[in-house]
Amino acid sequence: MAIDAYGNTLSSTSTTASTSTTTTNPNGVLGKDDFLKLLLLELKYQDPTSPMDSEKILAQTSQLATLESSENTNKALSTLASSLTASLQYTGISAISKIADTGSNAVVLEKGKTVDFELYYPDAVTTGKINILDKNGKILKTMNVGATDAGVAKFSWDGTNAANSAVDAGIYYVESTYTKADNTTATTRVGRYPIESIKFDSGKTYAKLGSSYIDFSTIKEITAN
Repeated sequence: MAIDAYGNTLSSTSTTASTSTTTTNPNGVLGKDDFLKLLLLELKYQDPTSPMDSEKILAQTSQLATLESSENTNKALSTLASSLTASLQYTGISAISKIADTGSNAVVLEKGKTVDFELYYPDAVTTGKINILDKNGKILKTMNVGATDAGVAKFSWDGTNAANSAVDAGIYYVESTYTKADNTTATTRVGRYPIESIKFDSGKTYAKLGSSYIDFSTIKEITAN
C-alpha cells in the first residue's frame, strides 16, 4: 500500500501507472503550497508513539514563512523594475529640446568612401571652419563654412588631407569654429545635438539627435539649450 502527496491510498499497480504517465510538477520546483501539503501529510501520518518534536515543526513553519517572504520580495522587485523602466522613459520625454552630448566627436572613415556627418550650430553662422583631426589632435584638413542657418547642418569629408591625398581608413575627429552675426566666435563639434524627439522600442528609449536615433542610455550629458 502507498500514500500519495495528498493523503490518498494507492495500490501498487496504480502507483506505477501514476509514476509512468503523470508529472505532478512539470517545472520540477516545489512552491510554498507544496511544502505546506507535505508538512500536513507528515503530521497526519506521524507515529502516535513518536510524534514530531515541536522544534522540528517550528523549523519547517519558519521555512514556509521564509519561502513566502522570498516570493513577495521577488514580486516587489519585479514591480520596482517596471517602475524604473517607466521612469527612464518619462525622463527621456522631459529631455526633448535639451542638448545631448554623446561624449565623442569621432567619425569613421572607410577606405575609398566619404564621411557624412552633422554639426549643430546654436546660432546662425556668418563664416566658419571645420577641422578634421587625427587621433593625436593634429589638424589634417580644414573646410570652410559659409553662411549657415542655426540648427543641424550636414557636411561631407572626402577622406583626404590638406594636400588632397587620401588618408588611411580609421577613426578621425571633427570640430568647428565659427563667427556669429554679432561677430563673436563659438565652437561646436560632432556628437553634440539637441534632442528632437524620443522613441520607445522593445523596452528601450531612443533619442533623435540630428537625423539619427541613438540609445538614450549612451548619452553622457544633457544640458539646457
